[in-house]
Amino acid sequence: MTDTYGLIFDVDGVIADTEAVNLVVSIRVFADLFGIRGVRAEDFEAGLGRGAEEYIKAAAAVHGTNLSPAQVAEATRLRQRYFLESLRENPIPAYPGVLKLVHAALGDKAFRTAIATSGTREKSQAVLDSVRFPCDRMVYVTGSDAKNKKPHPELYVTAATRLGIPPDRCAVIEDAPSGIQAAHAAGCRCIAVTNTASREKLSEADLIVDSLENVTLGMISRLVTATGSG
Repeated sequence: MTDTYGLIFDVDGVIADTEAVNLVVSIRVFADLFGIRGVRAEDFEAGLGRGAEEYIKAAAAVHGTNLSPAQVAEATRLRQRYFLESLRENPIPAYPGVLKLVHAALGDKAFRTAIATSGTREKSQAVLDSVRFPCDRMVYVTGSDAKNKKPHPELYVTAATRLGIPPDRCAVIEDAPSGIQAAHAAGCRCIAVTNTASREKLSEADLIVDSLENVTLGMISRLVTATGSG
């Protein structure tokens, strides 16, 4: 077991540029459902990586609107519908280096791989199908499998448990501060990629990269070995 590593991928903002789609459809939801216009990307910042409900509530708070639980639920349902429609009409590619890295891990007996996302199974599956990500060969954990959203560690603890690997032998790839906090709280190492947030905002990560193109399995194993208990 000491020679085995877990590699856990977040989805939104790590595997593909879903944030651009999320933003467009969320702005549309605020206009269509609540008549709120002028919503901007930065209005959602406090909800990044924390699940659809927190994403919606973050922008609502910026615009002085206190949504009821029923309104939040309705908004997240409509947001997902718009998102799935957009992806069907305009499939998105994987970020550079993502597919190379996951296929390398899948072909290496020292690694076990997982998907762990706060999103729903339907929404994340649509993204993974769009980029041809081999999730059928991996542990797959979604927001439906965890009661607590990031920055709570439950999502990553669940992924590590299903991999059968101690969290301190796992590396998580994230793009948001709340995800880094969740990974560390779970006992995992964290590699942050600057697809969504700046280096400054990702400063708590164990390693920060601008792309996964140059990230290797050797780098990941050394990161885990150097900072973990193994």
